[in-house]
Amino acid sequence: MSFDEFALTHETALRLGAFFGVFALMAAWELAAPRRVLTASKAARWGANLGIVVLNTVLLRLLFPAAAVGMALFAQAHGWGLLNAYALPAWAAIAASLVALDLAIYLQHVLFHAVPALWRLHRMHHADLDFDVTTGARFHPLEILLSMLIKFAAIAALGAPAAAVLVFEVLLNALSMFNHGNVRIPARLDRALRRLVVTPDMHRVHHSIERDETDSNFGFNLSLWDRLFGTYRAQPRAAHQAMTIGIREFRDPKDCARLGGMLAIPFRSARQALPVALEPRHESR
Repeated sequence: MSFDEFALTHETALRLGAFFGVFALMAAWELAAPRRVLTASKAARWGANLGIVVLNTVLLRLLFPAAAVGMALFAQAHGWGLLNAYALPAWAAIAASLVALDLAIYLQHVLFHAVPALWRLHRMHHADLDFDVTTGARFHPLEILLSMLIKFAAIAALGAPAAAVLVFEVLLNALSMFNHGNVRIPARLDRALRRLVVTPDMHRVHHSIERDETDSNFGFNLSLWDRLFGTYRAQPRAAHQAMTIGIREFRDPKDCARLGGMLAIPFRSARQALPVALEPRHESR
């Protein structure tokens, strides 16, 4: 069996295995060394957030059974994309794909904040009243479907190898749970880590109720993009222990921590659908 066949056949098992392994590790870390005291009912939030995970997983399997790896194989078979037009060593093609796909996810995230219709979908993620490992998987099904289509377009345009797409999917899932973790990391280690990857303290700023802080730290994997494009903010004004998580329009647990209320968030009034204002940030720490 070739690697491409292995990736296509075992993609679901590999991703689920990585999900449950990282989730268990982060949940244990949160119990052992929490960064903040949670304010909402953990049972209700986790039930709703994990319910969204199940719903999204089933929906994606039904609509896109071959998923992103299948798109990579299809593009390769038809010679689509930049990397299928130029012969590169396998390691170089994989490395370039990982970096380029991460940039695509960063730009997509900025877009979902900048366009009002897309912010309607994305605000369900931000409406979580607390910030922990389950927040990293809390996305509206319509956002998940649109994100997959954007990812397909990026894979086809790039001509990313199936191996790179599989690694990227596993990394994106794992690092999303990591950087949404309610975990305490020593300040010196956090500063060192965020030179390369997005840490929980760095991404938590993005979930602040303050609009200008929400509009910062868009990265999921590499911290490079926020620094390069001026959207990096080192710390929240109120400090991590005192900052308020969420968005002002949705503070009722019935909207934010129950499955039905969460799914209805994109369809609430137009006044509530306004995105945060995009303003460049230039903090360097």
